[in-house]
Amino acid sequence: MSAASGSAGKLIQVEDITRVFHVGGEEVRALRGVSFGIGRGEWVAIIGQSGSGKSTMMNVLGCLDTPSSGRYMLNGKDVSRMSDDELAVIRNVEIGFIFQTFQLLPKETALANVELPLVYRGMAARERRERAKAALDKVQLTHRMHHRPNELSGGQRQRVAIARALVSEPSMLLADEPTGNLDSATGEEIVRLFEQLHQAGHTLVLVTHEPKLAARCPRAIRLSDGQIVADGNGREVAMGTASDVLNVGGA
Repeated sequence: MSAASGSAGKLIQVEDITRVFHVGGEEVRALRGVSFGIGRGEWVAIIGQSGSGKSTMMNVLGCLDTPSSGRYMLNGKDVSRMSDDELAVIRNVEIGFIFQTFQLLPKETALANVELPLVYRGMAARERRERAKAALDKVQLTHRMHHRPNELSGGQRQRVAIARALVSEPSMLLADEPTGNLDSATGEEIVRLFEQLHQAGHTLVLVTHEPKLAARCPRAIRLSDGQIVADGNGREVAMGTASDVLNVGGA
């Protein structure tokens, strides 16, 4: 198992997480005792095919769902025991979400979309506008700040989404298939932007089924049937050459 698992002082510490769903009278075990840690400033891919548990893991990491058992520590807080209202605060303060479908408000400008998390915080208009402009500058999009989503390319829309994720200065950026709706050239631009954010010290967690994207990350965690089967060098795990493979449940 990776040395990251079980170590102290991590931004993210997942300990023996399980998630069980009851569907039509049957029990579905989406996660089966998953444990790992992610340090501050790490860039990690969570990779797996459909049914591997990666989407459930993303929902747990993003505080959109709670585990059936186990513990999830985020920035020193045990979020696995929090109420829905407490989790909503954590999502707004600690996590910057980046979605495959961008999730932008169609009638609002790029600037207004980026400001939105700060509106929920009750921040004064002048301060949130300045912070939103600074976030758009980080993704090289200040020249399009007054354009609406339908006036932007797919890559520009994803840059707006990344700026919105950055504006709250969260503990981590959590991206779900961030290049899934982009052509290869535009996807490459977004990956290079992630590289820059990583170099600037941001913690990034990318959830993907794409080996080529996971291979660009310094570290990758592969899930299969709700368990970790590999955790190590991103390229080795993504391409299936990692020696750090866990023989769990026949996986």
